[in-house]
Amino acid sequence: MTGGTGFVGAHSVAALVRRGARVRLLVRDPARVEASLGPLGVRPEAVEVVTGEVTDGSAVKQAVEGADAVLHAASVYSFDSRRRAEVRRTNARGTEVVLDAAVRTGADPVVHVSTVGAMWPAATRTIDGNSPVGDPREAYLASKAAAESIARRHQAAGAPVVISYPPALLGPHDPHLGDQNARLRGELRGLMPLWPLGGFPLGDVRDTAELHGRLVLREVPGGNRHFGPGRFVTTRDYLRAVRAATGRRLPAAFLPARAVLPFGLLADLLQRVWPWQVPAEYGAVYTCAHAVPVDECAATGGVVARPLVETVADTVRWLHEAGHLSKRQAGSAVAAHVPIRSAQEDTPT
Repeated sequence: MTGGTGFVGAHSVAALVRRGARVRLLVRDPARVEASLGPLGVRPEAVEVVTGEVTDGSAVKQAVEGADAVLHAASVYSFDSRRRAEVRRTNARGTEVVLDAAVRTGADPVVHVSTVGAMWPAATRTIDGNSPVGDPREAYLASKAAAESIARRHQAAGAPVVISYPPALLGPHDPHLGDQNARLRGELRGLMPLWPLGGFPLGDVRDTAELHGRLVLREVPGGNRHFGPGRFVTTRDYLRAVRAATGRRLPAAFLPARAVLPFGLLADLLQRVWPWQVPAEYGAVYTCAHAVPVDECAATGGVVARPLVETVADTVRWLHEAGHLSKRQAGSAVAAHVPIRSAQEDTPT
């Protein structure tokens, strides 16, 4: 498995270990393994570690050799304009190296973690597993579209490559505080009073991890393209869910997404010289302008998405517990004292 110390990856490791799988990780920094997996109940001795980059063919070959299955979850998910070179290198070139090595070694299945955004902009009102690869004009989504083309090329050649399409993901225990959780933190800190209209597919990382566990261990019958459980939410719906989870008013103004795109471009230019994270990002605005829902009949491996307010409340509580939010900023999500559901609990099906 690649990407096992990331947000999706760590939760997916927990889902696999919970099923009794023996997991080998390819990681850049072995010191991150315990910090990423410990909060999810995975002991360091429960996994084997190979040190290396996904773009390093020798390290990848060592990691996949003898593996029954491969889960390629390594990806740089960021709209930060300072990381564009890293995004292109890891997401596109890394996918090529990993999938080529996994297919050659005979792993079955080889699960590639893509994203719903790899099929944007779409010519249709919904997307499904038959939708064509998109041609997005945004660096992160373009890198995932390039990786998607590589995975589909292997599928067309008859290789046992399976693709998962997670939506944007929230959830607790995020080792690196990725874009979605950071954006929620920014909203609760009062840094995002202006929002683009439009929307995006949104889900819970624990549900997508459950899907990955089922795909790797062949618990999902038929099909080689599956969507992470979630729902399409408008930005207004998203704010309503955050307000419901926290009990806070959170005033906000909304503008048409396409009208906000120039401000997103300016924010990207500012980010290149500003040392702190700018909460307004072109990629996020671009997503709201171009995202479409996943077809309701698209395969999700039988995993049912948990309620959005539950996901938001669990995420906010974790952000508070991890020191990213004050008790006042977390609002009633903390006052409710509802325990965060760990990755070791059964996911609803």
